[in-house]
Amino acid sequence: MTTREGTVRLRPPRNAPARRAVGWWRARWLLLTAAPVAVLGLLGVFLPPAAFWLLTAAAVVAGFGLLCAVVLPLWWYRTHRWEVTEQAVYVGTGVFLREWRIAPMSRIQTVDTVRGPLEQLFGLATVTVTTASAKGAVRIGGLAHEEAADLAERLTRMTRDTPGDAT
Repeated sequence: MTTREGTVRLRPPRNAPARRAVGWWRARWLLLTAAPVAVLGLLGVFLPPAAFWLLTAAAVVAGFGLLCAVVLPLWWYRTHRWEVTEQAVYVGTGVFLREWRIAPMSRIQTVDTVRGPLEQLFGLATVTVTTASAKGAVRIGGLAHEEAADLAERLTRMTRDTPGDAT
């Protein structure tokens, strides 16, 4: 990242999430879609005058949700990247609106690892790096849980050894 002249050359982060993250994102999308489809389907069953429209809406939402569950996770896998160097944590996310977050080691306040029930099912975890930024924490999602634990330990060690006040 740093050249001989001392200037910083920015480049996209190198590391991709775990390949299992695609399945995790798909499951999350399908679960998110299932609730409105179930409500519309039940209303269609119990409200016969509006059954056609409610069941049609349920089918459209289900089709859209299924299409998104197939396409979006693959796209997210291709666009989500992260990297940790001696100087900072870099995270690139987003599909249409690309966001690149950089958290300098000297500004890191806490490092957390989160494993929700669905993440546990897929053997994944999310590392959250909290800084003094008004933008909020930097999250690295879709990591294999062993990799996330190692990363959290490494970041904790690096921030401890980095001079600065983390504010």
